[in-house]
This record gives sequence, C-alpha cells and structure tokens, in this order.
Amino acid sequence: MKIIIVGPAWPYRGGIATHNNRLARQLLAEGHQVKVYTFTLQYPKLLFPGKTQFSSDPAPEGVEIVRTLSSINPFSWTRTARLIAAEKPDAVMLRFWMPYFAPCLGRLGRYLRRRGIKVVSLVDNIIPHEHKPGDKAFARYFVKSVDGFLVMSQSVIDELKAFDASKPVAFAPHPLYDHYGSKESKADAAAALGLDPTVDYFLFFGLIRDYKGLDLLLDAMACDDLRDSKAQLIVAGEFYGDSAKYYEKERYLGLKGRIHWFPEFIPDDKVRHFFNVADLVVQPYRTATQSGITQIAYHFEKPMIVTRVGGLAEIVPDGKCGYVVDPVPSAIAIAIAEFYANRPDFSQGIAEQKQQFSWSRLTAALTDLIKQI
Repeated sequence: MKIIIVGPAWPYRGGIATHNNRLARQLLAEGHQVKVYTFTLQYPKLLFPGKTQFSSDPAPEGVEIVRTLSSINPFSWTRTARLIAAEKPDAVMLRFWMPYFAPCLGRLGRYLRRRGIKVVSLVDNIIPHEHKPGDKAFARYFVKSVDGFLVMSQSVIDELKAFDASKPVAFAPHPLYDHYGSKESKADAAAALGLDPTVDYFLFFGLIRDYKGLDLLLDAMACDDLRDSKAQLIVAGEFYGDSAKYYEKERYLGLKGRIHWFPEFIPDDKVRHFFNVADLVVQPYRTATQSGITQIAYHFEKPMIVTRVGGLAEIVPDGKCGYVVDPVPSAIAIAIAEFYANRPDFSQGIAEQKQQFSWSRLTAALTDLIKQI
C-alpha cells in the first residue's frame, strides 16, 4: 500500500513523534510506500510547557518526512491536503492525541475523504488527561472526519463509543520501544549516571505532568512501609509544569538524599542507562490510556508497578510482570516494599508478555482496517 502518516515526527521530539518514526520504518520494512507529513509549527511557544519541541537525535534512516503543516495556519491545512491528495495514496493515517489539533486534522480528513481517499486515525487519547473547556466539541469534530480508528488500549475504544459507535475500530497493543539500545550491566549504567551501583533504585521516567502522579510516589516514600527503606528513587524527565512543588514536597517529607533528580528531557542514547540501573519502574499515574514507558520497561525486561487506571492494567498483568495497585500512596508504598522484601522473579512473565508487543501486529491491524473501509 501507499500510506501517508500525518502527525508529529522528526525533528520533533517526544513519544508520539518517536512512535510515528518507528511505525513508518516498520511499514517500509514490510514493503509499503510510506511518507510522513509533519509540522512546520506544532505548538506555539505560548502553549508549549517544555524547553524545546525539537529533538537533538539524528533523523530516522530511510523515512521521508515532509514539513508543511502549521497547527494554527488554515492555509497550510489546505496546502498540505492538496499535496497529499496529489500523491494518490491508498490511505492516510492521522495521528490524534489532543483536541487542540482537531481543527487542523479534521480539515485534512474532510478534504481527503471528499476526494475518495481513505482516512483512518491512530488515536492515543480522544480526550486528554488534563481536560480543558471545549475538548469534547473539538474531539467530536475530528471523529466525524475519518473513516475508522486504530487504538492501542481498550480504554480508548470505550471513550470512542461516546463519540461514534458505528465506525470500525481496530486494536493492537502499543509495541515495544526497541530502539533505545540493549541491556548493560548495572555497574556500567550507574557509572554513566554518576550513581552508586550497590544501591537499589526504582525509576520514575518521562515528562513530569500532574496526571502522572509523581507527587503520589513521593508521598508513598514517606509512608510507614517505605520510610526506612534503603531503596532510592530516580526521577528522570523534564518538568511540564511547576517543579517547585515537587522539590518542596521532597523537603517537607524529609526525602532529601533518597531521590536522584535528572530534570531534563532524556535523549535516546541515554535512555538505556536509566532502565538498566533500575530494579523496578513505577508509573503512579492518576489517569492513563496506554504508556510508552511500559514498552521501554518491557524492552529492558524490568518489572513494573502501575496504577489501576486506563489501559495500564491491560498491559502489565498483576503478579506476572509486576504489580497493579490503586493510585494512592499507601498502595504504591506497599507494592514497592513487597518487591524489595521478597525480590520476586518476574523474568519469565515479562519475557512471555513482551512477545505480544510487536510492531508487525500494529501494522497488521492498520492495514486490515484500511482494507475493511
């Protein structure tokens, strides 16, 4: 097939851009013709909470990426739609993760469908974790602009039903992020990060936003079950919001010396150090659909603690690959304490579970959906 992907891609950074780059490479490897259309302007500076939107990593090999689309310029929406239509693709896949992009992507979808081009959407979230006025109206506008949906968690299927229960929906779990390098010894990873290799570490990784519950994890460390634990927390990721409240909580709870902060966006070639030095990956999220962090943890075969929200429990079976707990500090603390007290061996369960997270499974779901429309 000739497939065009529209959404974040290099030179933009972040999980969705990384996912689109990797998806394009998989489709190319399977013999499809693929081109990615991405943004000239993704977020205006006023709306972007981080330091930069751009990646310092090299461009993905072999992937043709065209930058033509501005999220705030309607003239670019029409121009991009015309360019895509002129290529006569078998299908266009619009990546949707935030209602802010609904006017732009919805216009594209409508233009292309009127010209007989199949339009599907890979939906990460139909409603964002951090709700804003107008989210539902924008999402409804976008949903009407496509022929079908591809999702990576059951929770998104459930959300979509509230907007359109008639269009086809295909499911495949979020694939492994397998491009961050291989395993290395804890000693080598600790040396790269300037950490003590004899210490037990659990890891909170990724962009720090309120819905990800880092504050719950800090509160958990002050619970009776963990207060005297020698295990230490690594926090690796850029703050998308107020960092002061987390440092103040660290001080107030008496956690100084028990947390190692790496408050910046972690480039691809450094990711492996954090996962290889950690014994355990903790995702104390308040809300979620699916998460790329779990798929990095699976790649490095690390047990996880995730909260019972969204699609996380679908991805991390309780007692097989780690623990699924309620999103409250006491439950998180008990699970971490139990892990270090008993040192359960989750390796077999993780090895079995990760087999279902292949990129070919996602591409098969995508191409089957296109043929169904």
